[in-house]
Amino acid sequence: MGKIYYVMGKSSSGKDTIYKHLMKRHPRFRTIVPYTTRPIREGERDGVEYFFVDKERFREMREEEKVIETRSYNTKCGIWTYFTADDGQIDLGKYDYLVIGTLVSYQALKEYFGTERLVPVYIEVEDGIRLTRALDREKCQEKPLYAEMCRRFLADEEDFSEENLKKAGIKKRFENIQLEDCLNEIEQYIRQETF
Repeated sequence: MGKIYYVMGKSSSGKDTIYKHLMKRHPRFRTIVPYTTRPIREGERDGVEYFFVDKERFREMREEEKVIETRSYNTKCGIWTYFTADDGQIDLGKYDYLVIGTLVSYQALKEYFGTERLVPVYIEVEDGIRLTRALDREKCQEKPLYAEMCRRFLADEEDFSEENLKKAGIKKRFENIQLEDCLNEIEQYIRQETF
């Protein structure tokens, strides 16, 4: 039976980089591409990082009962919705999946598919390093959204509070200071969880 290895962490913790490296090293993993109503960022591709849809398509998918979980954020640029859909991408009878997302979506998928099917991979980085990474990334955007960057950074303090991590059953943490060391530790953990 397949499992969903769920990579999560605060913004700019390096989870996207870790996710991409794990996908390259372990091609057996399938992906579950989430959906969002937010605008596409420079360098992103529709159907890769997210399926970028409008509010009307999101409403239609809800009416079709395809939405597993949803989160909406009142950002500095308007309300952005993110969601995971049961749209034919997921077959846990045959495959293992590597997914990236939030603590809220992790909990929703755990409830939908069952605790035994979800394996959390929680990435941590000291806040000063995260803030520097976030600022460097935002500076590279054609139209930097610094207020939104700050909102995300502060929201993560609440979203990933120790209380919320405990409620979600997150015990194991991976510190992303040296990328290769972090990746090796995660790979060892995944091997242990697979068997």
